[in-house]
Amino acid sequence: MESLLVKESPLLLPLNKDKTVYDGFITVQERDFRIRILLPPDHQLKLAKDLSCCFVFSQRLHHSPDLVSFVLELKTVLEVALKCRPECRSIPPPQYYSQLIIEMEDLGWDKLVSIDTEFRTLRLRAEDSSGRQHVVTVKLKPKHPVEAPWCSADLPVPLALTWTPQSSLGHVHTQFLLLLESLAEFWAVLDEIDEKTWVLEPEKPSRADTMRRIAIANNVSIKVEVDTQHPKMLPECCLLGAEHVVTPLRNKLNANMHLWNPDCSILQNLRDVLEIEFPSPATHEKSSFSAECGICYAYRLESAIPDQVCNDPRCGQPFHQACLYEWLRGLPSSRQSFNIVFGECPYCSKPITVKMSTQKP
Repeated sequence: MESLLVKESPLLLPLNKDKTVYDGFITVQERDFRIRILLPPDHQLKLAKDLSCCFVFSQRLHHSPDLVSFVLELKTVLEVALKCRPECRSIPPPQYYSQLIIEMEDLGWDKLVSIDTEFRTLRLRAEDSSGRQHVVTVKLKPKHPVEAPWCSADLPVPLALTWTPQSSLGHVHTQFLLLLESLAEFWAVLDEIDEKTWVLEPEKPSRADTMRRIAIANNVSIKVEVDTQHPKMLPECCLLGAEHVVTPLRNKLNANMHLWNPDCSILQNLRDVLEIEFPSPATHEKSSFSAECGICYAYRLESAIPDQVCNDPRCGQPFHQACLYEWLRGLPSSRQSFNIVFGECPYCSKPITVKMSTQKP
């Protein structure tokens, strides 16, 4: 039996002369799994007291005729598990850790934000030329550096990094910095909007967000989608609010579009083209633009804010799209044509319409 065990699992070794304690690894599909077995003096598997693995394997140990049979059966189970769950990970070899230490010393320990207890997932900091702080998450594979790591970051574009077996964490950091510099102008444009206007959406913009909904007046706003490659070009714009307020702004946008200057910032161009001054934190309180929905009496419904407004100038009550849709759908007097519901404003009874909601409140 001893020779068979050595042949099947040469890394699973007895720790004492009586061979009642086994500790080591079993290898399945080139992956090593740690296992520890404590046997009684008579080597009866059904009386085994300790097995440092899951309960299911412990039960299999108690019903196996001998240790070799158990190891073979355990290997079979692990092979099936690996096929079903390829993300299952094994303990890396010692050279993995020494390589990791060498790479971190070359990169600089000051770049390390955190590392998990398995030494697999690292978070590295980087600072762009404008002083913005960024973090890239690197998940190393067991065969690092032969296998390319999985990397992610808070970016508006895919993080596509090149990798070879000779690459290191330093290469990841260098490529990440180059990508950050390519987005510097894009972030500068959005930083100006965030600092000098009241941004209604997103509530807490991340570096990956390309859209801003900017307050113009009470219940009137403009949504802009900034191009990451050409951040100063005319963005995709959508004016939101009551038609009697939005229509003049839309006419100015169409008439003055030729005045757009790609050498100026988006914010300055929007001021010139729309012929307005945007409310800013220096001149207005944000509560001036945070009107509650007239149906649910809340400003935020999950991540949505009121974007439907009664077009009657004497009313102008805002609603969440989802709230207004559900309200009108429940009225017998409402009618629907394609994806638009026609009905009456819950406040002034004047005609109001809303597109079918894509998500329920």
